[in-house]
Amino acid sequence: MKVSAIISGKRVETISASASVHDLVNSLNSHHVGALVVSSDGKKIDGIVSERDVVRAMPGKLDQLIGMHVRDIMTVDVHTCTPDSTIAELMKMMTELRIRHVPVVDAAGSLISIVSIGDVVKNHVSELDSERQALRDYVASGN
Repeated sequence: MKVSAIISGKRVETISASASVHDLVNSLNSHHVGALVVSSDGKKIDGIVSERDVVRAMPGKLDQLIGMHVRDIMTVDVHTCTPDSTIAELMKMMTELRIRHVPVVDAAGSLISIVSIGDVVKNHVSELDSERQALRDYVASGN
């Protein structure tokens, strides 16, 4: 199965690198997401920032956190996939790199969506359920 199957109708939220961490936290909360793509125009990927990045910025800097910006805590080395990437390839990348969010880009490298580990797990469980039901039906039919 391809990534295109799980991004259909899925919106990607972005934030500017100059936004405050306070704005970041509010945006993560209001959109009910775990990560935002950092982009100045909604197409070019400047980075990615997640709840995990906020938590990692806190030790020893809690008093400074209020004055920090997204650019201070974001990840700039962003791993992406395309709609034609397979779910298996995506699962391997996420597992090996220990990442939970992967932006999806088109052939020109422009942002079109994002996939979370939750999306991947939901898809995998659905596929397993379908296979289980097909096997159950096959056995019940006596073939």
